[in-house]
Formats: sequence, C-alpha cells, structure tokens
Amino acid sequence: MQLIIKSRGCVRTIKFMFRFNSYCIRNMFCLFTTMIFCAGAFCGPADSTVKAKPYHVNRPVVGGIIAVCMFSDYFAIGRIKSKTAISGEELLFLNTEAQKDLMNPIDRWALRQKATDRKQYQQISDYGQVLIYLSPGLLAFDKNIRKDWLDLLLMYVEGHTITFTFYNYSFLGPTFHNRYRPMTYYSEFTDEARRNGNNRNSFYSGHVASCTYSTFFMAKVYCDYHPDMGAAKYLWYIAASIPPVLMGYSRIKALDHFPSDDAVGFALGAVIGIVIPELHKYRCNKYLSLGMFNSPDGMGLSIRWKLPDKHLLI
Repeated sequence: MQLIIKSRGCVRTIKFMFRFNSYCIRNMFCLFTTMIFCAGAFCGPADSTVKAKPYHVNRPVVGGIIAVCMFSDYFAIGRIKSKTAISGEELLFLNTEAQKDLMNPIDRWALRQKATDRKQYQQISDYGQVLIYLSPGLLAFDKNIRKDWLDLLLMYVEGHTITFTFYNYSFLGPTFHNRYRPMTYYSEFTDEARRNGNNRNSFYSGHVASCTYSTFFMAKVYCDYHPDMGAAKYLWYIAASIPPVLMGYSRIKALDHFPSDDAVGFALGAVIGIVIPELHKYRCNKYLSLGMFNSPDGMGLSIRWKLPDKHLLI
C-alpha cells in the first residue's frame, strides 16, 4: 500500500493505492476486487476513474411516501373536480368588459383564441402528456444509468406523486383558488358546459407542472451521472424546457389555462424535478472517488479523498 499526498491550491488529495500481484491474488479478497475492476483496468487508460453511484434510495421510505401521496391524491381529485357549479350570474359578469379588464395583458391573450380549436388542442395536450411522462425512459440508453433503473424509477414516481400532492393540497393549487378557466369567457360554448364546477380550477396548470417535472428530472439525473459536463449541462435544462413550454401553449389554445397558470406550473415542476434527485444524492461524492491504478508491477485500486485545508492537519 502506498500513501501519496498532493497539494493543489487549497485542496489536498490523499491517494491510496493497493497493488495486486501474483502473490496477493491468492487472497480471496484480492481476487474478488480484481474481478470487479479488471474491465476498467484493461479497457481504459491508466488511472481511469470508475464513476460512483450518485444516489441513495431508501426503498421502504420512498415506497411509503408514494403510497401516502397516492392515497391522499385519490380523495383530493374528486373533491377538486366537483366544485360548486358556476352560477348564471357569474357567467353574465364574465362576459363584461369590466371583468376582462381586470386581467393583465399577458393573460388576456388566452381570451383571443379560436373556440373551435379547443377539442383538437385538448387531445394534443392529453397525448403529449403521456409521451412526456415516458421520456425519462430515454435515460436507459446510458449504460451507467440503466444499471440503477429501479432506484431511479422509485425516485421518478416519488417526485410525480409529490407534484400531484402539491397541486391538490398546497395554497397555490385549486384547493385554495377558484380561478375561472378561459373557456368560461367564450359564449360559443353552451351554458351547461361553461357552468361545470371543474372550470373553477384554472390556477395553476397541473399538466405543465407534471410535464416540467418529468423533463427536468431527466436532465438533472443525466447531469448528475456526468458531473464533468461543465457549462454544457445548461443546454440540457434548456432542452428540458421545450416540451413543457409546448404543453403550456397547447393548454392555452385548449382554453383550459391562462399563461400565468402555465408559468407557475412550470416553475413548481422545475423545482421539484431538481430537488428530488438532489435530496437523494450521496454527500460524500464531492470528496471521494474510486478508480484503478496500473503500473509495470501490477494493478491496484485507487481511492482519492479530497479535503479542504481546514480539514487536514499535517
């Protein structure tokens, strides 16, 4: 075993190298270690790094969170969608210029759409939502990510249930708000359709929140498995923003939401998509890395442990 201490700026690198030769391999521990790391030793360059698993998932705890959230959401959905019907007096007031003038200029755009396009864009948003939900499956093409599929699946479902619960119970969701959907302002629809109690649930957009969570979760996981990307990771988040923005556009065209509804849903979905994986990250990865050591004398396991100056006493 060798101990090497290197100094670079304010960080010390402590490097342990365990060398294995023909005598050591007789030991079962050495044989086991050699079998695990031989692929990295012979297929990669000298001193190549083996990427550590970035997440820790306590499966019973995560499973419990999923079960509780799904159970609570089951009761919340029916309550939200069965709100009191909109009265005839309310409908009359919605068609007045005084009511429309209360909106900000950006949201007023939702009142200048074609009512005949509603059904078409509702179908686009519904089918598009399913595709976006499945999009994190593309991570399976990365072999380093694919091997942790079960933990990632649990994390993904956990985040979705939390996103739904936040929509159903938070003070920002329709439980505490009764904003009319844009379609209630369109006289082209029948009074019966406009008076539906579900039309009080415009704020905020659950479709956009869930879709944003899906794409930002995918971007966050990919970046965590490739920490050397540098500034390129921001391109992933820009790409992750495109599907939910299109979803928000379709929800406006479907007369289900105002732009501000989509903006709030986007922000919340993005935060949850980043925070959930971050909460599961191993905290030691910043200072601990694992790799292989090759030399003419044999091969070995290299463990690098980086500590700031204030934590190292010599």
